[in-house]
Amino acid sequence: MKTKGREQLMGVRFNREYRDIVRDMGHALGQIDNCYESFAMERADWEELDREEQIEYMCTLADDIFYGLGAEPTIEIGEGKVQYDSVNHVIRIWTDAQVVHLVKLV
Repeated sequence: MKTKGREQLMGVRFNREYRDIVRDMGHALGQIDNCYESFAMERADWEELDREEQIEYMCTLADDIFYGLGAEPTIEIGEGKVQYDSVNHVIRIWTDAQVVHLVKLV
């Protein structure tokens, strides 16, 4: 099967600038309690990083999750979860039980 474009390879369809999607996802992921556990870090190690380093880690995590959502529609991160909604073209990020961030893909 021949695929067209990056979106077909990942399984997540998008029409926004990819860097903007990753930035928005990274911002929301950074608000999840224990998000640093995704990097096999302890809280003390995470807190030793400066804000720019934490942002870089979150953008890397967002990139990894974006690719993963093509195969798994829901991924748990720390105390939260990320879900791809293909019908509405959004990624939902639960930072806790009552807070949901929407990242628009189109």
